Amino acid sequence: MKRDAYQNLLNWKNKSNRMPLIIQGARQVGKTWLMKDFGKNEYAQTAYFNFESSAELRQIFQQGYDIKKLITSLEIHFGNTINPENTLIIFDEIQACPEAITSLKYFQENAPQFHIFAAGSLLGVAIHQGVNFPVGKTEFLTLYPLSFHEYLAAIGANGILNAILHEQIDSLTPFHTTLTEHLKKYFFIGGMPAVVADFIVNNDFNTVREIQNQIVTAYENDFSKHAPISQLPRIRMVWQSIVGQLAKENSKFVYSVLRTGARAKEFELAIAWLKDAGLVHKVTRVNKAGLPITAYTDWNDFKIYLNDVGLLGAMAQLSAKTLIEGNQIFEEFKGILTEQFVCQSIINQMQSCYYWSPSEGKSEVDFIIQKENRVVPIEVKSAENVRSRSLRVYYDKYQPEECVRTSLSGYIQQDWMKNIPLYLFQQWLNARSGL
Repeated sequence: MKRDAYQNLLNWKNKSNRMPLIIQGARQVGKTWLMKDFGKNEYAQTAYFNFESSAELRQIFQQGYDIKKLITSLEIHFGNTINPENTLIIFDEIQACPEAITSLKYFQENAPQFHIFAAGSLLGVAIHQGVNFPVGKTEFLTLYPLSFHEYLAAIGANGILNAILHEQIDSLTPFHTTLTEHLKKYFFIGGMPAVVADFIVNNDFNTVREIQNQIVTAYENDFSKHAPISQLPRIRMVWQSIVGQLAKENSKFVYSVLRTGARAKEFELAIAWLKDAGLVHKVTRVNKAGLPITAYTDWNDFKIYLNDVGLLGAMAQLSAKTLIEGNQIFEEFKGILTEQFVCQSIINQMQSCYYWSPSEGKSEVDFIIQKENRVVPIEVKSAENVRSRSLRVYYDKYQPEECVRTSLSGYIQQDWMKNIPLYLFQQWLNARSGL
């Protein structure tokens, strides 16, 4: 299964000032598979160490940070010589051993010749819970579920994907229906690697839903295992409210939905835990178009999306029947799956995004991003033949260089706004030319 992040790993390997690389991401997004696949293809051998499954391994790092002694002990544990010229060292589930996290500093300072990956499903949580983290001594990469492009590659739709990547818009026009069908399936299947892999083999949407439910259950089990006991009930309340929060007329996160009289300070740690674990994306409101975006952020108003459109559909108990009922899947639950798709596409590419709503009035633009030193508003529509009232309000107010609507309609360039088909939205984010 080809992942776009593979190229990032190649770039890392070839750097002269390479530091240990920490790969973050939610559980089951494919971190371990990617690291092992890279090691198999790019190195003579891979020395893989999992700190969750070996108490002996954890004890090695509790003896100090002498790199020569550490390597000797790791070679005994691994059963072979670790040669820095041809061996990739993988420290998996490293959050289970805080001393191993600290050791990355000493590897970087005293033995930079070693090629080291470190990963952990809950590493973001560990970092924010007081672990002695080697600031400035490591590099970071966040892995997300498969994007729509990665999904197309996985299912073998390489001709269509190649046309998308080369922005051959005219050539894609006859395949509008085919692309929409691919997108419908992606909305249901999502990008969790285990789900996509099973669908490729079995082509069974019922099995897809079973695996998604298992992943959701695994996430919920992690709450009990890893979250602070004092925050556990609040984490569950926030998690279970996400579908309902997004399906409201105004999808802004409202604390009173959780409990009558609930206040922000009671739940901010629970929301932060879910975000640090990579399970949710927090999209905060801005009240003005300006650079930097963060200068105009209202941190009190935000929306919460999941990390994967397929898991959101599973939590919403969306039936596979929607796949055969025209374009209903795009409009289910007030179009929240479509918003989720756009949100995770932006996060995958840019790590953060916002939405716009003025202090006065009822207009709202779904997403705001900073692209090439420009603030770009993005309105999301779940159907064709749509109007863009809020986007027009934004345009009249700020006169931005670029206004984007993404919908099921084809590519349209107007004097003040362009419509990007949903299946081309990821490429628009990637493209320097802006389509």
